[in-house]
Amino acid sequence: MNSLFASSIGKKLIMSLTGLFLIVFLMVHLGINLSLIFYDSREPFNKAAHFMSSNVLIKILEIILFGGFFLHMFYGLYLQIKNWIARGRGYYKANYSQTSFFSKYMIHTAIIITVFLIIHLTDFYFKAKFFGEVPEVYYDGKPYHDLGILVIEKFKIPGFVIFYIACFLFLAFQLLHGFWSAFQTLGLDHQVYTPVIKILGIIYTALITIGFTAIPLYVYYFM
Repeated sequence: MNSLFASSIGKKLIMSLTGLFLIVFLMVHLGINLSLIFYDSREPFNKAAHFMSSNVLIKILEIILFGGFFLHMFYGLYLQIKNWIARGRGYYKANYSQTSFFSKYMIHTAIIITVFLIIHLTDFYFKAKFFGEVPEVYYDGKPYHDLGILVIEKFKIPGFVIFYIACFLFLAFQLLHGFWSAFQTLGLDHQVYTPVIKILGIIYTALITIGFTAIPLYVYYFM
Protein backbone atom coordinates (compact mmCIF):
# COMPACT_ATOMS: atom_id res chain seq x y z
CA MET A 1 0.00 0.00 0.00
CA ASN A 2 2.79 2.42 0.92
CA SER A 3 4.63 1.61 -2.30
CA LEU A 4 1.46 2.35 -4.27
CA PHE A 5 1.02 5.86 -2.86
CA ALA A 6 4.76 6.50 -3.18
CA SER A 7 4.63 5.74 -6.90
CA SER A 8 3.70 8.16 -9.66
CA ILE A 9 0.43 6.30 -10.18
CA GLY A 10 -0.33 6.55 -6.46
CA LYS A 11 0.35 10.28 -6.43
CA LYS A 12 -1.95 10.76 -9.42
CA LEU A 13 -4.58 8.68 -7.64
CA ILE A 14 -4.34 10.98 -4.59
CA MET A 15 -4.60 13.99 -6.90
CA SER A 16 -7.78 12.54 -8.43
CA LEU A 17 -9.49 11.65 -5.14
CA THR A 18 -8.68 14.96 -3.46
CA GLY A 19 -9.72 16.79 -6.63
CA LEU A 20 -13.12 15.07 -6.64
CA PHE A 21 -13.56 15.93 -2.97
CA LEU A 22 -12.84 19.59 -3.73
CA ILE A 23 -15.33 19.48 -6.61
CA VAL A 24 -18.07 18.36 -4.19
CA PHE A 25 -17.04 21.04 -1.69
CA LEU A 26 -17.39 23.76 -4.33
CA MET A 27 -21.01 22.73 -4.91
CA VAL A 28 -21.80 22.96 -1.18
CA HIS A 29 -19.96 26.27 -0.87
CA LEU A 30 -21.84 27.72 -3.85
CA GLY A 31 -25.19 26.64 -2.40
CA ILE A 32 -24.46 28.48 0.86
CA ASN A 33 -23.20 31.60 -0.92
CA LEU A 34 -26.25 31.77 -3.16
CA SER A 35 -28.46 32.11 -0.08
CA LEU A 36 -27.07 35.65 0.24
CA ILE A 37 -28.83 36.74 -2.93
CA PHE A 38 -31.86 34.43 -2.85
CA TYR A 39 -33.09 35.67 0.53
CA ASP A 40 -33.84 39.18 1.71
CA SER A 41 -32.14 38.45 5.02
CA ARG A 42 -28.58 37.34 5.79
CA GLU A 43 -29.97 34.92 8.36
CA PRO A 44 -29.91 31.74 6.18
CA PHE A 45 -26.32 32.44 5.12
CA ASN A 46 -25.13 33.18 8.66
CA LYS A 47 -26.89 30.14 10.10
CA ALA A 48 -25.45 27.89 7.38
CA ALA A 49 -21.97 29.31 8.00
CA HIS A 50 -22.44 28.76 11.74
CA PHE A 51 -23.50 25.16 11.16
CA MET A 52 -20.48 24.55 8.94
CA SER A 53 -18.15 25.93 11.59
CA SER A 54 -19.70 24.33 14.68
CA ASN A 55 -20.95 20.88 13.68
CA VAL A 56 -18.53 18.13 14.81
CA LEU A 57 -18.88 16.13 11.59
CA ILE A 58 -18.30 19.24 9.51
CA LYS A 59 -15.22 20.06 11.58
CA ILE A 60 -13.80 16.63 10.77
CA LEU A 61 -14.63 17.13 7.09
CA GLU A 62 -13.03 20.57 7.33
CA ILE A 63 -9.74 18.97 8.39
CA ILE A 64 -10.07 16.48 5.55
CA LEU A 65 -10.80 19.35 3.17
CA PHE A 66 -7.71 21.31 4.15
CA GLY A 67 -5.65 18.14 4.10
CA GLY A 68 -7.08 17.24 0.71
CA PHE A 69 -6.38 20.67 -0.69
CA PHE A 70 -2.77 20.72 0.47
CA LEU A 71 -2.22 17.15 -0.72
CA HIS A 72 -3.74 18.08 -4.07
CA MET A 73 -1.55 21.17 -4.30
CA PHE A 74 1.61 19.39 -3.09
CA TYR A 75 1.32 16.41 -5.42
CA GLY A 76 0.31 18.61 -8.33
CA LEU A 77 3.43 20.73 -7.80
CA TYR A 78 5.57 17.62 -7.27
CA LEU A 79 4.36 15.97 -10.48
CA GLN A 80 4.79 19.18 -12.47
CA ILE A 81 8.36 19.71 -11.24
CA LYS A 82 9.11 16.05 -11.95
CA ASN A 83 7.82 16.49 -15.51
CA TRP A 84 9.93 19.62 -15.98
CA ILE A 85 13.04 17.81 -14.79
CA ALA A 86 12.29 14.82 -17.02
CA ARG A 87 12.03 17.10 -20.04
CA GLY A 88 15.35 18.72 -19.28
CA ARG A 89 15.89 21.77 -21.43
CA GLY A 90 12.88 20.93 -23.57
CA TYR A 91 12.43 19.48 -27.00
CA TYR A 92 13.62 21.14 -30.16
CA LYS A 93 10.01 21.33 -31.25
CA ALA A 94 7.23 21.07 -28.70
CA ASN A 95 4.85 18.17 -29.25
CA TYR A 96 1.59 20.02 -28.68
CA SER A 97 -0.49 17.08 -29.83
CA GLN A 98 0.47 15.15 -26.70
CA THR A 99 -0.36 17.89 -24.22
CA SER A 100 -3.67 19.67 -23.91
CA PHE A 101 -3.79 23.45 -23.67
CA PHE A 102 -5.26 23.20 -20.18
CA SER A 103 -2.75 20.72 -18.76
CA LYS A 104 0.21 22.86 -19.89
CA TYR A 105 -0.86 25.79 -17.74
CA MET A 106 -2.42 23.96 -14.78
CA ILE A 107 0.47 24.84 -12.46
CA HIS A 108 0.31 28.56 -13.32
CA THR A 109 -3.41 28.86 -12.70
CA ALA A 110 -3.05 26.74 -9.55
CA ILE A 111 -0.58 29.26 -8.10
CA ILE A 112 -3.00 32.14 -8.76
CA ILE A 113 -5.87 30.20 -7.16
CA THR A 114 -3.70 29.38 -4.12
CA VAL A 115 -2.93 33.08 -3.61
CA PHE A 116 -6.65 33.83 -3.87
CA LEU A 117 -7.48 31.09 -1.36
CA ILE A 118 -4.99 32.50 1.17
CA ILE A 119 -6.57 35.96 0.82
CA HIS A 120 -10.08 34.48 1.02
CA LEU A 121 -9.28 32.50 4.18
CA THR A 122 -7.66 35.55 5.77
CA ASP A 123 -10.69 37.72 5.01
CA PHE A 124 -13.30 35.33 6.37
CA TYR A 125 -12.24 32.01 7.90
CA PHE A 126 -9.34 33.21 10.06
CA LYS A 127 -11.23 36.30 11.20
CA ALA A 128 -14.11 34.17 12.44
CA LYS A 129 -11.99 31.36 13.87
CA PHE A 130 -9.03 33.08 15.47
CA PHE A 131 -9.20 36.86 15.43
CA GLY A 132 -12.77 37.50 16.56
CA GLU A 133 -13.08 40.49 14.22
CA VAL A 134 -16.50 39.50 12.89
CA PRO A 135 -19.57 41.46 14.07
CA GLU A 136 -22.29 39.47 15.80
CA VAL A 137 -25.99 39.28 15.07
CA TYR A 138 -28.74 37.59 17.09
CA TYR A 139 -31.39 35.20 15.79
CA ASP A 140 -33.92 33.88 18.31
CA GLY A 141 -31.72 35.19 21.09
CA LYS A 142 -28.66 33.25 19.93
CA PRO A 143 -25.47 35.00 18.73
CA TYR A 144 -24.04 34.30 15.28
CA HIS A 145 -21.06 35.66 13.40
CA ASP A 146 -22.38 38.03 10.75
CA LEU A 147 -20.17 36.72 7.98
CA GLY A 148 -22.78 37.82 5.47
CA ILE A 149 -22.04 41.49 6.08
CA LEU A 150 -18.33 40.85 5.56
CA VAL A 151 -19.04 39.26 2.19
CA ILE A 152 -21.33 42.13 1.15
CA GLU A 153 -18.77 44.76 2.22
CA LYS A 154 -16.05 43.00 0.23
CA PHE A 155 -18.24 42.77 -2.85
CA LYS A 156 -18.83 46.52 -2.71
CA ILE A 157 -15.15 47.05 -3.55
CA PRO A 158 -14.72 47.16 -7.38
CA GLY A 159 -11.12 45.92 -7.34
CA PHE A 160 -11.99 42.94 -5.17
CA VAL A 161 -14.95 42.02 -7.39
CA ILE A 162 -12.73 42.04 -10.48
CA PHE A 163 -10.04 39.99 -8.70
CA TYR A 164 -12.63 37.52 -7.37
CA ILE A 165 -14.21 36.97 -10.78
CA ALA A 166 -10.81 36.64 -12.47
CA CYS A 167 -9.78 33.96 -9.98
CA PHE A 168 -12.92 31.95 -10.64
CA LEU A 169 -12.25 32.16 -14.36
CA PHE A 170 -8.82 30.69 -13.64
CA LEU A 171 -10.52 28.06 -11.50
CA ALA A 172 -12.77 27.21 -14.46
CA PHE A 173 -9.58 26.68 -16.45
CA GLN A 174 -8.52 24.12 -13.81
CA LEU A 175 -11.90 22.43 -13.59
CA LEU A 176 -12.26 21.91 -17.34
CA HIS A 177 -9.14 19.78 -17.34
CA GLY A 178 -9.27 18.38 -13.81
CA PHE A 179 -12.86 17.07 -13.86
CA TRP A 180 -12.45 14.48 -16.60
CA SER A 181 -8.77 13.91 -15.79
CA ALA A 182 -9.70 12.75 -12.26
CA PHE A 183 -12.12 10.15 -13.64
CA GLN A 184 -9.58 9.10 -16.25
CA THR A 185 -6.99 8.41 -13.55
CA LEU A 186 -9.55 6.34 -11.65
CA GLY A 187 -9.88 4.08 -14.69
CA LEU A 188 -12.97 5.55 -16.37
CA ASP A 189 -11.17 6.23 -19.64
CA HIS A 190 -13.50 4.68 -22.19
CA GLN A 191 -14.75 5.65 -25.64
CA VAL A 192 -18.31 5.69 -24.30
CA TYR A 193 -17.79 7.14 -20.80
CA THR A 194 -15.11 9.74 -21.48
CA PRO A 195 -17.19 11.99 -23.82
CA VAL A 196 -20.06 11.93 -21.30
CA ILE A 197 -17.71 12.80 -18.43
CA LYS A 198 -16.23 15.66 -20.46
CA ILE A 199 -19.71 17.05 -21.16
CA LEU A 200 -20.62 16.76 -17.47
CA GLY A 201 -17.35 18.53 -16.66
CA ILE A 202 -18.23 21.41 -18.99
CA ILE A 203 -21.73 21.70 -17.47
CA TYR A 204 -20.37 21.55 -13.91
CA THR A 205 -17.65 24.11 -14.66
CA ALA A 206 -20.18 26.46 -16.29
CA LEU A 207 -22.57 26.24 -13.32
CA ILE A 208 -19.82 26.76 -10.73
CA THR A 209 -18.25 29.66 -12.64
CA ILE A 210 -21.54 31.42 -13.42
CA GLY A 211 -22.78 30.91 -9.87
CA PHE A 212 -19.70 32.22 -8.11
CA THR A 213 -19.24 35.17 -10.48
CA ALA A 214 -22.93 36.14 -10.39
CA ILE A 215 -22.87 36.61 -6.61
CA PRO A 216 -20.34 39.50 -6.43
CA LEU A 217 -21.94 41.17 -9.45
CA TYR A 218 -25.40 40.98 -7.90
CA VAL A 219 -24.15 42.27 -4.54
CA TYR A 220 -22.19 45.10 -6.17
CA TYR A 221 -25.03 46.36 -8.36
CA PHE A 222 -28.20 45.47 -6.44
CA MET A 223 -27.48 45.23 -2.70
